[in-house]
Amino acid sequence: MRTDELDFELPAELIAQEPPAERTASRLLHYRRSDRSVSHGTFTDLPGLLRPGDLLVFNDARVLPARFTLRKSTGGRVEGLFLSAVGPRRWKVMLRNLGPVSGPLLFADAPDISVNVIGFGEGLYEIDTSSDEPALELLNRVGRMPLPPYIRRDKEHDARDELDRERYQTVFAKTPGAVAAPTAALHFSQSLFDALAARGVERAFVTLHVGAGTFKPITADRLEAHAMHVEHYSIDSAAADALNRAKREGRRIIAVGTTSARVLESQPVSQPFLPNTAHTRIFIHPPYTWKHVDALITNFHLPRSTLIALVAAMVGLEEQRRLYQLAIAERYRFFSYGDAMFIE
Repeated sequence: MRTDELDFELPAELIAQEPPAERTASRLLHYRRSDRSVSHGTFTDLPGLLRPGDLLVFNDARVLPARFTLRKSTGGRVEGLFLSAVGPRRWKVMLRNLGPVSGPLLFADAPDISVNVIGFGEGLYEIDTSSDEPALELLNRVGRMPLPPYIRRDKEHDARDELDRERYQTVFAKTPGAVAAPTAALHFSQSLFDALAARGVERAFVTLHVGAGTFKPITADRLEAHAMHVEHYSIDSAAADALNRAKREGRRIIAVGTTSARVLESQPVSQPFLPNTAHTRIFIHPPYTWKHVDALITNFHLPRSTLIALVAAMVGLEEQRRLYQLAIAERYRFFSYGDAMFIE
C-alpha cells in the first residue's frame, strides 16, 4: 500500500489547541461498519451506543512532564525530551538545538543542577545530571507536558501549562512512563464511568507506554517498508481475566485508543489472554485481520501516520477517507485535544 494514500488536507483551524471545557464535551462521530452509517453527537452519548456486557479496554499509562529546557554557557536554549532513566543520574533523551557545547548545561528552571552530554547515537543522547533527585521527581519540578508540536505553546513557560498537566492526562492514569497521552481516553470522566457502569458496560486496563515514535510520520513510500517503533506494555491478571470472560461469553471487546488496540492485537490468536509484560512493534495497516478487537474508540489522527493506518485497517481505506472528509466538512476538531470517533 502506498503511504500517500493516507494523505489528506486539513484546515489549520481544525487542529485543536486546547481541550474542551469539560472532558465529555467533545463531539463523537459514530460509524457502523455493518451499514456504513454515520451519526453525530457528543461523547456523553457513548453509554447509549454501547451494549450491556461490552468490555472497554483502556491504557492506564501516566504521561510524564517530559519536556525540559537546558541553558548553554552562552545563554542559548536546548530543548529536551526525557525518554527513560538508564542509571543513577543518567537519562536517555532527545535534544534539539544542541550544536557545539563547551562545558556543562544547566536546567533553565533549576540552574543549580548541571548536565553533561556523555553519549549519543541514532538521534538520541545520554545525559548525566549533577542531582541525586530521582528522574520523575526532578521532572515534576522542571518539566512540562510533552505536547505534540502541532499544539502551539510559548517556549519555556505558557499560561496553559497547568491546564495541560491536568488535561493531557487521563483521569485514571496510573503507571508513569509515557511521553504521549492515550488521547482517546482523555474524553472519559468519572461521571461518564458511572453512566457506563449503570449501562452494564465493563472496563479493563492495560498499560502501554506511548513513545515519541507514535507521532512520527511514515516516510517510506510504501507502508510495508516502515520501521515501526517499539513500545513496552503489560497486561495484569485482572485484565487477562476480564478479556477471557468476554471472549468466552461472546461479548464485544472495544479498544479505547490505538494503544490499547495494539496491546490486544499483539496477543496470540489461538491462546487465552495471559498476564504478560513485553514489547511490541506491531504495525496494523490494510490489509489486516483483527484477532481480538471488535470495535474502536479513537481520535482523528495525522496524515501519513501509523495511527491513521490502523483506522484504515478497521474500516477500509476508502471509508477512512470518506469519514475524514466528512469530519472536516462537519468541522470536527482534530488530533490529541480534538474530537472522537466510535467505530463498531
